[in-house]
Amino acid sequence: MSKTQDYSKMMQEMMGAFPVDMSAIQDAFKNQAALGEKLAKVTLEAADKSAEISTKWTKETLAKMGDVAAAKEDAADYTKSMTDFASAQAELAAENMAAFAEVAKKVQAETVELMLAAGKDMGEEAQAAVKKATEEVSKAAKKATSK
Repeated sequence: MSKTQDYSKMMQEMMGAFPVDMSAIQDAFKNQAALGEKLAKVTLEAADKSAEISTKWTKETLAKMGDVAAAKEDAADYTKSMTDFASAQAELAAENMAAFAEVAKKVQAETVELMLAAGKDMGEEAQAAVKKATEEVSKAAKKATSK
């Protein structure tokens, strides 16, 4: 009779010879969570600032609507009132769009900065993990060949 191989035992021994370092995975998860937190902070700050700009713009528009809605003595006064309102709105639009652009520029700069830092950190972590894995595989290979 032929002797049968226990493949499950053989696989367990083989996998045991190449241990997996879970600390690297945990560190990667922690770093990813920290990056997510920083990006969320940037996003929330931008949303808050955008809401402030929108609220201010709305209040200023409503304040200027009072002049437009007021009764006038002369028909020409209605035209002047609408012209003044349109001019004020054009000026407000330019100011507020510039403010929104500043918010967007700040978000972009902070995001690029965070991504560059994260990329650098990930590169360093990957390099350390590969070095550690190479050392462990070399040790395991030497151990396996010495048997």
